[in-house]
Amino acid sequence: MPVETALLSADPDGYARAAALLRGGALVAFPTETVYGLGGDATDDMAVARIFEAKGRPRFNPLIVHVDGVETAREFVEWPHEAEVLASAFWPGPLTLVLPIKAGTGISGLVTAGLPSLAVRVPANPVARALLRAFGGPVAGPSANPSGRISPTTAAHVKAGLSGKIAAVLDGGACDVGVESTIVGLTDAPVLLRPGGLPAEAVEQALGAPLARHGAGGAVTAPGQLASHYAPGATVRLEAERREPGEVLLGFGQVECDLNLSASGDLTEAAANLFAHLHALDETGKPIAVSPIPERGLGRAINDRLRRAAAPRD
Repeated sequence: MPVETALLSADPDGYARAAALLRGGALVAFPTETVYGLGGDATDDMAVARIFEAKGRPRFNPLIVHVDGVETAREFVEWPHEAEVLASAFWPGPLTLVLPIKAGTGISGLVTAGLPSLAVRVPANPVARALLRAFGGPVAGPSANPSGRISPTTAAHVKAGLSGKIAAVLDGGACDVGVESTIVGLTDAPVLLRPGGLPAEAVEQALGAPLARHGAGGAVTAPGQLASHYAPGATVRLEAERREPGEVLLGFGQVECDLNLSASGDLTEAAANLFAHLHALDETGKPIAVSPIPERGLGRAINDRLRRAAAPRD
């Protein structure tokens, strides 16, 4: 049954209302520095089930849990030396760590999709941090959009996709980073499970060693690994040097286009603009062509999202 989705301001009253809704098992979308997350109490089976229902998300796809700091994270997961190194360097920030989950944490089994590990991160966005403090517990928070579609970077994007399916959206403005967090697995040797808003090169520099890479087509071991994901309604054509008749072009660098991720070729700017520009071009109803993006730094995360957006759909 549809519910009225409230728009909450990022102020003490908004935080209190959002926290109360979470305690009651309702869902609240909230901004992080990466994208908006769809928050539910990570210890409440019914709340977590509502996340999967609202998104239409496959139950085998695990969720990221957001916590307010390292000490809280350590309550839920085993904490090897590599976790300490990376958390000290990059938390709060756009990095998710997948670690062995401790027994008896109270985290819903739906969050982990039955895996013996938990994806956890400490967001840097001040609105997200204020909400976590007000709630006082772990919040499961995948991207606040219908499963497989373009991730939301504004409250308006969330409302467009999930209005009537969730209790509220906490409006914190546009997200700064604009692509989801980088996910690093630490259940064995450090492995890059998903490129994201923190360049893999920075992680490798902090560790003093290269990361292994998760193989394409392997089992889902972390969020954001489905082959078709982050997709607009229109078809997407990559590595386009120009637009074909009937297409709109998402450009990069000095190119004639409909919208430009970064005319100056700045990958940080391009990442921040990616999902908002895809949303805008999708509204035209035309196929989307995308200029080539360099495969370095944040370009790896951008290309990962674009390849999934362009992948064949079931």
